[in-house]
Amino acid sequence: MNILVSACLLDIPCRYDAKGTASEAVLKLMEKHTLIPVCPEQLGGLPAPRECCERCGNRVLTKSGVDITEPFVKGAQETLRLAALYGCKLAVLKERSPSCGSSIIYDGTFTGKRIDGKGVTAELLEQNGVRVISENRLDELEL
Repeated sequence: MNILVSACLLDIPCRYDAKGTASEAVLKLMEKHTLIPVCPEQLGGLPAPRECCERCGNRVLTKSGVDITEPFVKGAQETLRLAALYGCKLAVLKERSPSCGSSIIYDGTFTGKRIDGKGVTAELLEQNGVRVISENRLDELEL
């Protein structure tokens, strides 16, 4: 099975802080599945490192208040295109990310407070029939 995966979970240094966050559980999926690494933020044209940002309603803002919604939407659309190209019906995405969060994101105040919510990419993928799950919930999968 082809599975979309947040590239940072494969230790690719694409996060806002130019670091990866390797997940042993995600890496273990490679034993039986083909993982398609994606970083929606970089697919949208953002560099690494980049200023920290959070989702504020339907917008994505940097900590200094710059609206960077457009590259987030573009990256989500490109990620959806890759999902279709590779026939991915499942995506394992980085929780809390303004792009990839599947159930929890930061609240937009840059205070570290978390709320129930979805990132821009996770939301678009789910709207188009791709199941999205965080790296913390892999035990729910029957693969």
